[in-house]
Amino acid sequence: MNYSKQKEIIYKTLTDNVVHPSAEYIYEILKKAGSNISLATVYRNLNKMASCGYIKKIEGLEDKAHFDHNTFEHYHFICQKCGNIYDIQKEIAPDIVQKTQEKTGFIINSHDVVFHGICLECKKKER
Repeated sequence: MNYSKQKEIIYKTLTDNVVHPSAEYIYEILKKAGSNISLATVYRNLNKMASCGYIKKIEGLEDKAHFDHNTFEHYHFICQKCGNIYDIQKEIAPDIVQKTQEKTGFIINSHDVVFHGICLECKKKER
C-alpha cells in the first residue's frame, strides 16, 4: 500500500476515534478540523486500507460500513440504545471457529461475531 499524507490523516483520525466510526463520521471530524479531504477520498482510502488488511471493515451492522483499526481477532457488541460499537476480546469464546468447523464440517476462512444488546452506560440510564 502506497503512503500518502491523506491516508495518514484518515488513519490517525480512525485510531483517535475508537467508536468504530463510519466514513461519514471520519469525514465530519476532518471537516471540523479544517481539512479539505473529500468524502470520496475518505471512502477510497478506508476501503483500500481494509482490502490490504491494514484496518478492518465492519459491514452488516447498519446501512453503512464502520471501520476498526484493531485488526486482531475479536468480536463486537452493538448497543441497541446508543448505537455504540464495542470490542469483545476473543478469549470469551476462543475456540468458536474450531468447534464450528468440527461440528459442521465447514471450512471457515473468516468470521464476524456481533452481539446486540444494551451497553453498561445505557443500562445505568434505565435505572
